[in-house]
Amino acid sequence: MEKVSKVFYIILCFIAVFCLTFFAFKNSSNTDISVEAALTTSQVKTVQTKLKNWGYYTGAVDGIYGSKTKAAVKNFQKKNKLTADGIVGPKTAAALGMSLTSSKSQTQTSSDLYLLAKCIHAEARGEPYAGQVAIGAVILNRVASSKFPNTISGVIYQPYAFTAVNDGQINLEPNQSAYNAARDALNGWDPSHGALYYYNPKTATSSWIWSRTVLVTIGNHKFAI
Repeated sequence: MEKVSKVFYIILCFIAVFCLTFFAFKNSSNTDISVEAALTTSQVKTVQTKLKNWGYYTGAVDGIYGSKTKAAVKNFQKKNKLTADGIVGPKTAAALGMSLTSSKSQTQTSSDLYLLAKCIHAEARGEPYAGQVAIGAVILNRVASSKFPNTISGVIYQPYAFTAVNDGQINLEPNQSAYNAARDALNGWDPSHGALYYYNPKTATSSWIWSRTVLVTIGNHKFAI
């Protein structure tokens, strides 16, 4: 009888261990949970919306960081030469044009957005979208640099800094693409990779600008430091 009890006890222990292992595995493989993502539901929706708009993601914008969202993030990372780990860290978030923090360190006003969009539209309408964002990023990089004025308006209206200001195109009303590009630049996306200058090699006449180190070429513009 004692032997039977021991066998029964061993069987119960085996069943308990099996059940615990099964449910632990089920929870860890549940696509509704992602420790790697470490994003809020709102942030996941932002990621999904952006990737959906750009053709990387075809699933629902539901705020769930599942396998489809992770696969889309990996594809986006590969396309943008980032570490393809499926994790939305600071670099991936910047490439997506979003912030991982609930508040920005520097608040941008609606007038800043409008002026930045006007300059982007005047300088880069007709260029690829990434090129438009890059123009905005150059302006913001100048704001952050000690070599230039420390406000968006100061940078844009610095004498002889932008052709569009000199010839009056800055006064054109920006389109939706320019607004979107301005927002993405303000949110931290920098396709220029930190550039402070850009130029069109087909029209540039300054020998000085040709001496700058080119970081990337997007559309008709070369972005340099």
